[in-house]
Amino acid sequence: MNDNLPADSSTTADAPGPARREEIRSTQLEFFRRLLSQPQALVGIIILTIFVLVAIFALVLYPADPTRFVGRQNQPPSAAHWLGTNGQGQDVLGQLLIGSRVSLAVGFSVGFLITVIGLAVGMTAGYLGGRADGLLNVFTNVFLIIPALPLLITLAAFLPPGIITVVFVLTITSWAWPARVFRSQTLSLREKDFVSAAVVSGEGSFRIIFSEILPNMLSLVVSSFFGNVIYAIGADVGLAFLGFENVTSVSWGTMLYWAQNNSALLQGAWWTFVPPGLCVALVAFATTMLIYAVDEITNPRLRSEKEIKSVLRRFRVASQRSTPVVRRTIA
Repeated sequence: MNDNLPADSSTTADAPGPARREEIRSTQLEFFRRLLSQPQALVGIIILTIFVLVAIFALVLYPADPTRFVGRQNQPPSAAHWLGTNGQGQDVLGQLLIGSRVSLAVGFSVGFLITVIGLAVGMTAGYLGGRADGLLNVFTNVFLIIPALPLLITLAAFLPPGIITVVFVLTITSWAWPARVFRSQTLSLREKDFVSAAVVSGEGSFRIIFSEILPNMLSLVVSSFFGNVIYAIGADVGLAFLGFENVTSVSWGTMLYWAQNNSALLQGAWWTFVPPGLCVALVAFATTMLIYAVDEITNPRLRSEKEIKSVLRRFRVASQRSTPVVRRTIA
């Protein structure tokens, strides 16, 4: 994926420091403006915003204790309990609202930490090269070759249960791949003219990495962050479903755990496992839409295909495999 927008490093290689920073700032603003103009991005942003607002105001929407007994077990949705009750006689809607706080907190926290650690390790190794690159590369490869799932389960089983443990386990087992991706992109960008100009002007390595190279990786960082969020929420739900988390807490994963533990599928109590599963799927769908929108903006092939289709629709030409040639008739 090409991470540079049209007005990128090649057009501003010889610009002085302040002028180049202004150019980078305008390029970033243009990136976000084009992102918000994408229908896929708008759909993703709307869905994610709804979930985040629900998580923030969950205690206002459902002030009662979600683990309290409210009625008979596995009661279907009704006016009293909109999503019914689970196998412990607890309100499913209340658990869904309160559980969103834990699941989204884990997802965004782990996604942020993985992205930050990956950036720090990958960009440092890619820019400095030499012994620093070799040492960090070996360190990264160690985590890449260790089977992630067994390590994930082992750490979750032996460490004290809690949200901090989950965040730590998911972060420590998942930062290596983003670091490798960021290192590869940094190796490419450090050969650009604007980096050479910054070196000649006497700027330090830290400033070059984070002021010159990082802004040109904005789209890759955004895509990586949302991809990490999807992974973190899915892994958190998976660990809870397998019973490797504190199952007395309320989250989307523990809701699925208790639904399976109480044989909800065999009893036909679909309302105990469909809502949390649907929430996970919707969050994953929203973040995928955002990733696709970023890719469509920054990938030259996808961008050119979209422009060609726009021209074909304007001239009412049927889509075909060969590259069409549209001739404008001059009256």
